[in-house]
Amino acid sequence: MITREELERARERAREYLRRACIVLTPQESANIEVADFGLGELDKTGLEIVTYVNTARCCAKELVMFPRQTCPEHMHPPVEGEPGKEETFRCRWGVVYLYLPGEPTPNRACSPPPAPDGAYTVFREVVLHPGEQYTLPPHTLHWFQAGPDGAIVSEFSTTSRDELDIFTDKRIARVPVVS
Repeated sequence: MITREELERARERAREYLRRACIVLTPQESANIEVADFGLGELDKTGLEIVTYVNTARCCAKELVMFPRQTCPEHMHPPVEGEPGKEETFRCRWGVVYLYLPGEPTPNRACSPPPAPDGAYTVFREVVLHPGEQYTLPPHTLHWFQAGPDGAIVSEFSTTSRDELDIFTDKRIARVPVVS
């Protein structure tokens, strides 16, 4: 759960990051930045600030704003209604983002996940994205990502987003934010 004050502080901070990256929002987009604390109440460690430009039956485009070392927890986008699940491309716009995927774990990786129950983070092959670099995830792929020490902004281009149906390996996660 996040308080109204925390929500507004995170939105303002996200607006500042977007300004630094020269990403212009409409007044409506700016007012409606989603702040996802994943129900853990530790937004600076586990969270994400999201601007959704479009989400139709066929495509989705978002900006993912991440504060320094903020982590989007491990999850996958499952098949839904006969479709294979969300395919998404992450393109780093500003800062550095570390993406973790299935495969041979990267030795001496740059990030560690925030404290969580055993089994909440299971994939550790590291892909580092700097501004202008991108990576495409196939549907139904476990992944998590963390911003570098200065934070990051990542553009997400994907098939339809159904975030409320994402499957998280940390059973404490609540994807849809609750504001008190």
